[in-house]
Amino acid sequence: MEEVRIGVAGLGGRGRGWVRLLQKVRGYRITALYDWIQPLHEPALALVERKDGVRLHSDWESFLADDQVDAVALCVRCREQGAMAAQVLEAGKHVNSEVPAAHTLEDCWRIVLAAERSGRVYQLAEQTRYWGFVEAWRDTVARGLIGRVTFCEGQYIGYYGTRQFFQDTRTGRFFGVEEIPGHPEAKPTWLHEMPPIHYLPHELSPMLKVLDDRVVEVTAMSTGAPSHSHPEIGQPDIQVALMKTEKDAILRMATGFTQPVPHARGHHWYQVMGTRGCLEWRRSGHERPKMWLADGQMHDLADVDWRAERTDAPAEARASGHGDADYYVHVAFRDAVLGVRPLQFDVYRAMDTAAPAILAADSIARGSQLLKVPDFRPGAARRAGEMPKGA
Repeated sequence: MEEVRIGVAGLGGRGRGWVRLLQKVRGYRITALYDWIQPLHEPALALVERKDGVRLHSDWESFLADDQVDAVALCVRCREQGAMAAQVLEAGKHVNSEVPAAHTLEDCWRIVLAAERSGRVYQLAEQTRYWGFVEAWRDTVARGLIGRVTFCEGQYIGYYGTRQFFQDTRTGRFFGVEEIPGHPEAKPTWLHEMPPIHYLPHELSPMLKVLDDRVVEVTAMSTGAPSHSHPEIGQPDIQVALMKTEKDAILRMATGFTQPVPHARGHHWYQVMGTRGCLEWRRSGHERPKMWLADGQMHDLADVDWRAERTDAPAEARASGHGDADYYVHVAFRDAVLGVRPLQFDVYRAMDTAAPAILAADSIARGSQLLKVPDFRPGAARRAGEMPKGA
């Protein structure tokens, strides 16, 4: 195989973005497009440069059976996302899935077992782990410059405003809250029901990479639903999880998508504290990230010019999206499918980021009960391709 014949599933804004980007990364050819909302087909097809032979599907089963598809770019946002990823693997195809990986622990296990049984590649397309400052922080921690890490924070307070919560499923058009009275065809999307904490992989993935660690316990709390900012939206404004890792660090992770914040402050913020220093991402657009080293003759936090964009990025990565990180996601998946190099962020590390988020929501539903996070890797408790003993 010299190129990956890929089908894009989910043709909304993010899916169409992938259609554009996949054509800029060498080694891909788009051969099929899927969305159950048929009016989204033609706008997506119009973006494909090599249209000859590209098949359009509105039926999921026919898309899975398409013999022109080696791999699937799964760009859906629905309750069934994890099951759909597993179905792709069970159909003998590789899958590159948008965040989050799944919405139930059962679907996490189904993905792992399907990947093990099929031998196909599963990647969670989480891009923040490729940011430049994440690489710098990982190196700093690995070299022991801040001592033993004891505390880590991550938060994704990404204000979506009133969009993405209502959609006309006949056309795919989204509506803001202020438009709802004049558009009875607009129905609540999955985001109304989805616990915001499920979207935590964008915080856990980079921080677990920095720490080279995994979460073993989680508890969480939430503000009430519906939103205080927009009562028309069923989501709570903020959910916060406390987690303990295998290496005995405590993580505080927060998410929310209806809480208004300045755009520059919104989205992602991180902090890593160790016994001999700390690292902190910028809190506003006019600030810089900061570092303090106890052994560095430093009396206070100092500004450091870390950025999301990497200093070692190739030209083709520039403007690929999310601080140039989207390029690395697709290159890593391509190389794994073609057998060039195995995934560093494999199916087990992907579930290390998905399962704690799912269990955080379960903890909230159970009155902030402390829950154990399973290790999805095969070992004494289970063989590859089998569920754990006693599960």
